[in-house]
Amino acid sequence: MSQIDTQNSITTADAPTRANTKNDLIKTDKPAKQNFYDFYLEEHQNMACRRLHFAGSSFGLLGLAKSVKTRSPKPLLKGIAAGYACAWVGHFFFEKNKPASFKFPLKSFASDFRMYGDVLRGHLSLTDRKYDKARKSH
Repeated sequence: MSQIDTQNSITTADAPTRANTKNDLIKTDKPAKQNFYDFYLEEHQNMACRRLHFAGSSFGLLGLAKSVKTRSPKPLLKGIAAGYACAWVGHFFFEKNKPASFKFPLKSFASDFRMYGDVLRGHLSLTDRKYDKARKSH
């Protein structure tokens, strides 16, 4: 077998592997970030829990704004404490589950503000899940 034949046979033999790898990459429906957000929304089905999360995130943002204005970290710390208190009350008393922030603190923090934005844009309801538009798979 010549060197050209050897290269062709290697290329041909590798082609299905490359194609399968490429197809496997293309078949991925959603990035991992979206999968976590879907999980996060599953953990926030109760409307009282969602409202408490929204209020808590608002307290956190107000604390941040006041900290910037006063150049003091105290309002931010108070806002964060109030925000987590609201969220945890929502989980323990209404949702009856453990907050995702216990296992995934950074992803949960980011997802909470994503949920906050979805509420502000009207993609998630604080009154009834049937009005939710943020998730395509219910």
